[in-house]
Amino acid sequence: MTKRAEVKSIGQVSVSVSDLDAAIDFYGGKLGLELISRFPPGLAFFDCSGVRLMVSTSPEEVSTGNSVLYFNVEDIQEGHEALKASGIEFTQEPHVIHSTNDYELWMAFFKDNDGNTMAIMDERGKLVS
Repeated sequence: MTKRAEVKSIGQVSVSVSDLDAAIDFYGGKLGLELISRFPPGLAFFDCSGVRLMVSTSPEEVSTGNSVLYFNVEDIQEGHEALKASGIEFTQEPHVIHSTNDYELWMAFFKDNDGNTMAIMDERGKLVS
């Protein structure tokens, strides 16, 4: 029997962008993620609660709209208002995506400067196992 690698968590996510300075303003300034480092000519790394977010202008990786980043927030309405105040324009207001008797998943969607879809999410209630 072949031994499998044990995947435990995501360590880094990469997003392709066309303008690194604009991306640093968006992810650091508007979303409020901590800029860890920037490497010329086209890389920047942010901390997102222990997961590294790499934004890259690498020509080999230019493909926008190929994945969605979902950011946890404590309260969807408060997070939505705070991000709107920072200049983020939402494409969908906060709404319930899924619910059960014990649980609701709320999301609100927006796009970054390059049209990559993003969302904030709030999981309310007890998860059903």
